Amino acid sequence: LVWRTRASHLMAHALAPTGAVFAALSLITGALWGKPMWGAWWVWDARLTSELILLLLYLGIIALRGAIDDPHRAARATAVCALIGVVNVPIIYFSVVWWNTLHQGATVNLTRASTIAPAMAWALLLCTLALWCHVAAVVLLRARRLVVEEESARGARWAVQWRAA
Repeated sequence: LVWRTRASHLMAHALAPTGAVFAALSLITGALWGKPMWGAWWVWDARLTSELILLLLYLGIIALRGAIDDPHRAARATAVCALIGVVNVPIIYFSVVWWNTLHQGATVNLTRASTIAPAMAWALLLCTLALWCHVAAVVLLRARRLVVEEESARGARWAVQWRAA
C-alpha cells in the first residue's frame, strides 16, 4: 500500500506460506507441550489466541492472492491483511505482560539480567540464527521462482529459458 512496488508484493507472496507453516508449527508443538503441562490441548490464552489470529491472517493472505485474478487488486487486498498482521505481532509479543496468561514472561532480556542459563542462551541464539538463515533462504528461493513464473507468463525469453533448464 505504501511503496506500491512489485518487489514488496512479491516478497509478501513469498513470505506468507513460510509464515503460515511456522505459525501452525508453533501452535501444534505448543499444544503437544501444553497437554501434559496444563492438562489441555488448547486454552483461550492471550498468546495462543493472538498466535491463532496470526495463522489465520497468513492463510487469508494466501487465499486472497489465489482468489483475486487482478494482480493489482490482489496486491492491495493482501497488503491490508498484512497491515492487520503487523498490528498483531506486538500483541503476540506483549500478551504475557499486558494480560495474566498461562505463559511466563521473557527469560531472555536485553535490558536486565536474563534468567536463562548461559549454555542454554548460547544454544538458543545459535538455533535462532540458523532458523533465520533457513527462512531467508527458503523465502528468497520462493521469490526467485515467483519472478520466473511471472516473467515467463509475460513471455520474457530469459524466464522461459530459465524455466526450461
